[in-house]
Formats: sequence, structure tokens, C-alpha cells
Amino acid sequence: MPLKREYHENGFLVLRDFFSTKELLELSDLVDSIYQQWLEVNQESFEKHGLINMHSLTQPHYFTDSTDDRCRLFKAISPTKLVELLDEVFETEIHFHNTQLFFNPHNSRQLPYWHRDLQFSPIPEADQQVAQLDLLTLHVRIPLVKEVGLEVIKGSHRRWDTLLERQVRLELEGHQNIEDLPGGVVLDLDPGDLVVFNAQMIHRGRYSENDTRKALDLCVGSAHPLTNGSLDPNNLPSAEELDSLQTDLWYQRAWSVLGSRPL
Repeated sequence: MPLKREYHENGFLVLRDFFSTKELLELSDLVDSIYQQWLEVNQESFEKHGLINMHSLTQPHYFTDSTDDRCRLFKAISPTKLVELLDEVFETEIHFHNTQLFFNPHNSRQLPYWHRDLQFSPIPEADQQVAQLDLLTLHVRIPLVKEVGLEVIKGSHRRWDTLLERQVRLELEGHQNIEDLPGGVVLDLDPGDLVVFNAQMIHRGRYSENDTRKALDLCVGSAHPLTNGSLDPNNLPSAEELDSLQTDLWYQRAWSVLGSRPL
């Protein structure tokens, strides 16, 4: 099935062995350093509040000892083959927005929950529903260790919730967002695989099946009034860093969305 049609029908794509061992080792080395810095500051919150991810891995404060490593990270997460793939599949100008790293919670009994990403924003549900068909926000997941890492409701990027889905996702009428939903598809992922999924489809992570979890997500998409305001220039490469990148389209487009020039 052609990739465009596969994404349209399912809301996600799985590409096996997309990254080489060398590419993964470089990414893993960079991510480990950032995560350890984050954990030193957030250890208490990680343990007490059930945190399962961090964001903004490209922030400059993670690279005070080596600015070259920041350039290495920008290069590693935007290889030409990935940028060209997404441009071809989505036929629109995809830009870089942010990064996230997903890991297991401190409490191994903590259960994953169903959500659409926009539900955590201040945007009213009615506006989220209206934007569902023209808002393109994607997660590009790169599992750095083997995992049963993601469960999705196939096709939910093209429609709003059923009554049960909404009650479970928003915990209405006595339901909980950890309940199983019909139609869930679990994706088993190996290092080197690539998953592209719509952040507004109904989805949840998986924890208990994995001894450890290290899933890097690149948050990319097309410009939209609901998301443009949350783009942080501190997550983008500077003018000097852009000059060192072989493929800079994602970042140049992001600066264009901001309506400003690289710092």
C-alpha cells in the first residue's frame, strides 16, 4: 500500500530499519546526556508525580559544555531521507516544532492513558474538534531500545470520538482513561524502526511490557493558528548552527512560522 494511502487510512506509518546502527548510537549518546541532566533537576518530580516524558531536548542549556553536540543533535534528527519522506507523504511544508523523550514511570504499576495531544492545551474541545481535519501535528517516534511502545485507535485522526472513547479519554460518567478501548492497535518497535503518527489521533503509551523505555519523538507538522504560538525559538538552531547543517528545511520553515530570522 502506498505510504500516502496507508497514512490516510490509519493515521500512522511504520517503517522498519529506517535508521542504521551508527545513526542510532549517535542519537542514543546525545539523548542519554540530555536525559541525565534533566533527571538531576527533576528527580523528585519524576518519582512523585509519575512523569513519563521530558521535552525540548534541543534547549541550549543542555549544551553548555559542548555547543558542537547541539549541532550534532540537530543533524541527527533531521536526516535528508526523513525530511524528504515527510514532504513526499504529506505534500506540505513540514516544519520542526519540538522534541520529547518518553521513558517508563518510576512506579512500575502506573498505567498508560488514552489522549489526543491537544486536550492538554487551553484550546476548547469544540475548537479541537473543528480543527481535527486540517490540523497536521505529527510525532516521529524513534525507539532507541526495543519496546512495545505505542497503542493507537486506527483512523481516529479523521474523526472525533465515539461516545465511549470520549467518556474514557476525558474520564466522564465514571470512566477512567486507563480503560481498554475497542480497536486499539499495539505497535511493537525495534531500534532502527520509525513510526510517524498523528498527534491528534487517540493513542497511549505502553509501560508494563517494557523493562526500560527510551523513545525519542520529533514533533513536526504544518503551520496552523492553534499551534504556531507554542513554537519556542530557543528550540531552534541559531544562524551559525544552520550554516553547519546539510538539511535545514525543517528549521528554516520553523523560523518562517515565527516570522523572524534566526538569532
